[in-house]
Amino acid sequence: MKKLFLMGRSEAGKTSLTQALKGETLHYEKTQYTNTEDNTIDSPGEYAESKHFSVGLACFSFEADVVAMVQAADEPFSLFGPGGKNFILRPLIGVITKIHSPHANIPMVRQWLENVGCERIFLVDNATREGIDELLEYLKDDLEPLTLEQAKFKQSIGLNEWDPLPEGVEYPENIR
Repeated sequence: MKKLFLMGRSEAGKTSLTQALKGETLHYEKTQYTNTEDNTIDSPGEYAESKHFSVGLACFSFEADVVAMVQAADEPFSLFGPGGKNFILRPLIGVITKIHSPHANIPMVRQWLENVGCERIFLVDNATREGIDELLEYLKDDLEPLTLEQAKFKQSIGLNEWDPLPEGVEYPENIR
């Protein structure tokens, strides 16, 4: 399973999402420090809310296979501006939580996540587990292990290390 790093503001639903992904009963638990248990990295919302701590988000992203920006469907604003993907060197997905909130504005939150550069967006309800299976399916397969030479080759043709090689393109024989 891919290791998932969750970032977002306080009360966006990151810890509840971690519990839902594990199949646990949801219980409130304020995240006081970055938890790196199992296949998730759960960060305190204060890291995303403060310019003094936000550099920690970039550092923790290097420990993950996939980075998820988590935003509740009823959030009145986004912490992440357009082009926010620039500091992340991993696949970036968006997770919209609290999709059944009476104040949900899913199209607005989706637009914010698209503007940041999220490659894929998942709609979830941690309490009912709606959308959790789809996210688990996305996370279930490990990324293909690459050698440094293979990663350099992908970069030389304009790909990220996690992008598949285009049809008809193969690694040179000396780095297979």
